[in-house]
Amino acid sequence: MASALYRLLGKRVGRGFEIAKAQNLFRKFVCSSGDIEIMEKEIVVTLGRRANNPLLLVAGYGDRTEPVPWLDNRMLRIRFF
Repeated sequence: MASALYRLLGKRVGRGFEIAKAQNLFRKFVCSSGDIEIMEKEIVVTLGRRANNPLLLVAGYGDRTEPVPWLDNRMLRIRFF
């Protein structure tokens, strides 16, 4: 499952990351510090400044909100500094 999700991330980001290994995708995009704010109807994850954040924004991750079923369907939003 994790491998498939890394493939999906690489494909969505593009720019050569379609063929990147999972450990490289993890290091560049997932392993990041930030703040998590849990509110009544929303969860907001604010990621710190990183060189690859613009690629995530272009891939549409800054515009999306997704419900998280196991957290009472709160909406998950990712914010970038």
